[in-house]
Amino acid sequence: MDTFTLILTAVSLAMDASAVSLAKGMALPHKVLLKYAFYLGLAFGFFQALMPCIGYFAGIQFVNLISNIDHWIAFLLLGWIGFNMIKEGKEEQQAKESIDSIPFKTILLLAIATSIDALAAGISFAFLKVSIGYAAFLIGTITFFLSFFCVLLGKKLGSLFQKYAEFLGGITLILLGGKILIEHLFF
Repeated sequence: MDTFTLILTAVSLAMDASAVSLAKGMALPHKVLLKYAFYLGLAFGFFQALMPCIGYFAGIQFVNLISNIDHWIAFLLLGWIGFNMIKEGKEEQQAKESIDSIPFKTILLLAIATSIDALAAGISFAFLKVSIGYAAFLIGTITFFLSFFCVLLGKKLGSLFQKYAEFLGGITLILLGGKILIEHLFF
């Protein structure tokens, strides 16, 4: 697999993490924006790089198990986090407070949920004899930068929709989880 194809693959794999970063960026206040842009980018980049390595070394035995349930895992995790964002958005409107942080547990769950597809990509890399170190580096780096900048873009969009930012972010995550589920079940 050539570098251009690996870059396209990395960008494709980073799309879920980018969408989540955009959604989270909508609700964050400016005072913690760069900090959480970095945290989300780092977590998403790390797991997007780690999962292909795990898939690569797990091999063909693992593909049937994961490919049968990966969409359900992503759907449930993103849906749960999305519903929590909507709930927090309602509570925030009632309390008139801004969100000053994203809990570590939430960042971890988001990073895992958005990187499950990269596990399957790693399995295919094993069959294609792709250099897994180089592929993981590209995937992780591209995901980091896209996620980082999508948090910042999300803040720009969030200022337009500030009153509904958490709600819109939650809906985005739920729709993303639904998209993943529908793609795997019907296509």
